[in-house]
Amino acid sequence: MLEDIYLPYRPKRRTRATIAREKGLEPLAVKLFAQGKGTDPAAEAAAFVDKEKGVDSADDALAGARDIIAEWVNEDQNTRTRMRQLYTTRGQFRSKVITGKDAEGVKYKDYYDWQEPVATAPSHRILAMRRGEKEGFLIMRANPPEEEALALLEALFVKSSDPASLQGQLAVQDSYKRLLSLSMETEIRLATKERADAEAIRVFVENLRQLLLAPPLGQKNVLAIDPGFRTGCKVVCVDQQGKLLVNDTIYPHFSEKKIDEAGAKIIELCKKFNIQAIAIGNGTAGRETEAFVKQLGLPSAIQVVMVNESGASVYSASEVAREEFPDHDLTIRGAVSIGRRLMDPLAELVKIDPKAIGVGQYQHDVDQPALKRSLDDTVVLCVNAVGVEVNTASKQLLTYVSGLGPQLAGNVVEYRNAHGPFRAREELKKVSKLGPKTFEQAAGFLRIRDAENPLDASAVHPESYPVVDRMAKDLNCSVTDLMRQEELRRKIDLNKYATDTIGQPTLKDIMEELAKPGRDPRDRFEAFSFTEGVEKIEDVKPGMKLPGVVTNVTAFGAFIDIGVHQDGLAHISQLSDKYIKDPNEAVKVQQKVMTTVLEVDVARKRISLSLKKNPEKQAGQKQGGQPRQQQKPQTDLNSLKNAFSRNRT
Repeated sequence: MLEDIYLPYRPKRRTRATIAREKGLEPLAVKLFAQGKGTDPAAEAAAFVDKEKGVDSADDALAGARDIIAEWVNEDQNTRTRMRQLYTTRGQFRSKVITGKDAEGVKYKDYYDWQEPVATAPSHRILAMRRGEKEGFLIMRANPPEEEALALLEALFVKSSDPASLQGQLAVQDSYKRLLSLSMETEIRLATKERADAEAIRVFVENLRQLLLAPPLGQKNVLAIDPGFRTGCKVVCVDQQGKLLVNDTIYPHFSEKKIDEAGAKIIELCKKFNIQAIAIGNGTAGRETEAFVKQLGLPSAIQVVMVNESGASVYSASEVAREEFPDHDLTIRGAVSIGRRLMDPLAELVKIDPKAIGVGQYQHDVDQPALKRSLDDTVVLCVNAVGVEVNTASKQLLTYVSGLGPQLAGNVVEYRNAHGPFRAREELKKVSKLGPKTFEQAAGFLRIRDAENPLDASAVHPESYPVVDRMAKDLNCSVTDLMRQEELRRKIDLNKYATDTIGQPTLKDIMEELAKPGRDPRDRFEAFSFTEGVEKIEDVKPGMKLPGVVTNVTAFGAFIDIGVHQDGLAHISQLSDKYIKDPNEAVKVQQKVMTTVLEVDVARKRISLSLKKNPEKQAGQKQGGQPRQQQKPQTDLNSLKNAFSRNRT
């Protein structure tokens, strides 16, 4: 490593070796380090006794010489390379509870006496131990067996067993214990932290991508309910563009009179605003409110959908929400967000800091700039993959379109507000500061429905319009005909239109887009319902088969919402009937699954689930007689309890 080469020359604080050199002991260190035959350390050291310099005896001289040798050993490039390899291959993480912290740090109980190899320790356990250490509950070390490290050093520097070599051996031991072990441990901790961060960020990014690309209900008139007991349920109606039409409060969990009034209000709103779907937040009182709505006898065409409201409270208190609804309080804003999230998850979730959405693991412990870059890149990719309707998109959604950013997104909205809807992509060039280069970057991701040119509603980039026009002209038809009639598209010979600037891959993309202009890559929305009568954890019993929705995928398993306000955990060993290394091989965020309940701990609010066809508890999950350090935590729930947040209001 470059740092190893530079280490001997790097400016240092005043060390024990520096002090020894100031006392003139470096020549003695050179003689001892050479370990020549017949060298008498005591006799050699006697010549360096100088009380004026602080060397009062031969022993003082030998000690100073060993300090210099210890520094040489620590700074030797080959030694550090070999030692680094030993730490990487033979290092062990060891964690112990700090004396007297047993009760206070119980969430880290799995790591009170824990040991596992550095090379294979998974991301979530590394981050769990580090968090326990940071919070003052654990002592964590990362070293190989000391005897192996000393044996490696002695093989490099101790040449024999004579008195001079014995001084070298003492210096080597001191170098390892006082200098080299601390330096190498710091390095391996940093390296494993980077590895753990990278894996945690990868998990978060994948979960976020799946969440952002969740199937949208589409443009519908929606009645949204932010449920609650004591304060009532906040009700809003939004139109097909997500515009707030009306808001109210109902109390369906109070007296019979209040229940009747609430039911009448819901029925009235559904009729008045031609409601096509009802979105109910899955927080407190969510299942109870769902049951109330379903017994109202509403038309079967009105879908009643539970919506994951993670992050809704963050949005409702944000500057974005205050800009959108300056005259409404947080609860109304949150209800609107729930309704819009059902219509188009991507358009609504981009308004929320991804870290507040409730997916990922240990997001607050990883490298924050790296996490932000990865999450922002993921949002950009998702937004551009889906495309943005420029005449209805919010400033926040437009911000993530390639080439725009916050300033230009704001300029687009201001132009739209001042001049009305955009009628063509070319009109975007009139937006302040949106130059040709930006237009080239962004135009292909911006859609204009009902534009004069039908290609403006597709993903075909304006620079490719001429080639499509040529195709239509050659077939003696319009571009609209070309998009509508498959038999016309079959007649097109792509080789005829290939040029130096437009190759076959681009032409194939154009043909796919003409077949399905403006297609949405997201799956179609499918209605989902939890099991009726199972609304709280006390209702859940082992052996039950319950439908659920995956809310979070981690390195060790998946968290699944089964409709009881407390996610259950399906350990990786219970996600599939076959062996899998990565939970993402079996499940995705927002996936609908059928689960089997394995265990329920009401006191600690924990539910263990399985997705296997014939589930059984993992063999060896309870091995009381096995040494603690030989077991791996099956779920890590104690240490991971505070790693995940549903962020429900």
